[in-house]
Order: sequence, then C-alpha cells, then structure tokens
Amino acid sequence: MFKNYQFEKGYTFDDVCLVPQFNNVPSRTEPSLDSWLTKNWKIDIPIICSNMDTTISDPLAQVLIELGSIPIYHRFTSDTKEQKDWVKKWKDKTFVSCGVREDQLSLVYKLFDLGAAGVCIDVAHGHSDRMFHFIEKLKTSHPEKEIIAGNVCTPMAYHDLVNAGADAVKVGVGPGAACTTRLITGFGVPQFSAIFQCSKIADKLRVPLIADGGIRTSKDVVLALAAGASSVMIGKLFALTKESAAEKRETAKGLEAKYRGQASESFQNDFYGGLKEKTVAEGIDFWSPVNGSARELIDRLLGGLRSGLTYGGARNIKELQRKAEFMEVSSAYLQESFPRPQG
Repeated sequence: MFKNYQFEKGYTFDDVCLVPQFNNVPSRTEPSLDSWLTKNWKIDIPIICSNMDTTISDPLAQVLIELGSIPIYHRFTSDTKEQKDWVKKWKDKTFVSCGVREDQLSLVYKLFDLGAAGVCIDVAHGHSDRMFHFIEKLKTSHPEKEIIAGNVCTPMAYHDLVNAGADAVKVGVGPGAACTTRLITGFGVPQFSAIFQCSKIADKLRVPLIADGGIRTSKDVVLALAAGASSVMIGKLFALTKESAAEKRETAKGLEAKYRGQASESFQNDFYGGLKEKTVAEGIDFWSPVNGSARELIDRLLGGLRSGLTYGGARNIKELQRKAEFMEVSSAYLQESFPRPQG
C-alpha cells in the first residue's frame, strides 16, 4: 500500500532550533513586541490566554488587558447570563467564544450588540462545512466584528477558513498539555510543522495565525513566532497562575491548581453530565503546582522573547520571521542545552 510513498517529516518544538543571526540591536529592551491578533486588531504582546474554563477569569483578564493582550471568554457556561455579564464588564476589550451549533448564533449576536469586540469559534476540528457556514452567517450579520476560527493544522484548512471570512485562524490539533486527541484518534500534525506550513499561506493571505498549544517555555514562544505565528495561545501555564479560574487546593507542598482539557472526562461530567453517547474523552485533568502570578508568567515569557529577538537580529516579530534560519536537531541537542551542574 505504501510502496514508493514519500512520507513527509513532521517537527515538534524540540526537533528544531534557530541559528543565531548578525545582531545590530543594541539592547534587549529595544525590540517591539506588538503583533496582529486578527486582520484589524493589534495587541501589544503576542501572548493570549486560552479560552478555557480553568484559565480565564476576571483577575486574569485585568492583567492581560493591562499588559496589552486581550481576554477571550470561554463558551462553557450553564446559562448565557455569565457571558453577558462578562461582556458588559469588559465591553470592547474582550472576545467571546462559541461552537458551531445554529442555536448559538442568536447568543453571539446579543454578545456583539452588548459590545464584544469579536468571537472565537472554537471547535476541536475546525475544517468543516458547518464552520464555513457559521463564519459566513456571522460576517453577514456583523461584518465589523472580528472572527477567530479554529482549530486546524493544515495549509488547506487555514486557506478555507480565511476564504469563509475568518479574520484569524487558530492552528494546533493535539499539542495541548491536557489533550489526548492524537493518542485516541491518530490524527494531528506536530505543532512546529503545522505552524510553519500554515504560515506560508498566512503570509500570502495576510490573515494572522494563532499558534494554539504546546507552549512550555519562552523557547517555544520564540520558535512559534519565528515559524510564522502572529501570536501564541497558552492554556496550562496560565491555569497554573494564582489568578486563573482553575480550582485550587492547599497541599503539604503548597498550592496546586486543577487543569483539564475541554474534551476531558472531568469536564464532560461537569458540563454535560457525562460523556456523550458513542464518544470517548480526548483529554485529561491533573493537579499541578501553582507557579506564581500571571504577571510573573508573562514577564518570563516576554523576557525570553526579547532575548530571542536579539539573537535573531530582529527589532520586531516580522523581522524575526524574515531572518529565521532553522536547523533540525536530535534529542542530544536538548540534553546538551540543559545545565549540568554535576559534570
């Protein structure tokens, strides 16, 4: 069956490195970190918090807005009042979320009318006919509102969502810390390759690409942006901050937060009263130590990004992308990269 078939190689963030470039940037504080969230909406920092029920909260939204990002409220609420109250509080400083069910259209219209800047149409497999029709209906009714659509992991899917009217596209199927989609289904594209391949189309169509999932440190942020993303969406790291919406508990070792995928059995039980018929969970839940405040997290990530820009000889993200030179590395590269205090 596979005779003479040329398999394409896929790369994760640990399979590549960036080659340092000539640098004429005198200070790490000089590079600009602003970027486009959507075609018409600019943000001061290229970092977004995932729109999940264990991440985004009022205190976290405040930090994001103060630092130049924008909060995207999740869609998993027991009634519509919570989403409406959120939009009334944050007005044109927030996005909201929805799925692709027809009965959600009227709610999104109301949230738009209340002042939401845009919507993130958020489904696990965004390359679908239902997604196209949903985008088209929203753009027809509210052409001035911004639409983020996802998730996808192929250039064709990215292209199709843009053609349908998306103002930004989320790229990432399976790389999330609590996601098991690839293990359950066998489908997905390694995150670095997904970003890199989709960015070739994004550069031509000039519609921002949001890298969603797989970010563990500032190294991954730099690689994702250099590969062509305009911003990165982060879940677990934000869930493990003091301000997150995640359930917290005190342990002998300190404060812990519960993080879970929106396709996990824990979430399905809480939101739907159990797994849907003939389905299996495509995510997990786990407790992990809280690692400080959201502001501290963002400062760490942006500090690494600023350093990365100088190693790339870049004064902004676009220049980083233009000059980026990648090299394939082995697992020994990662081992060599870690400190070795014992020799």
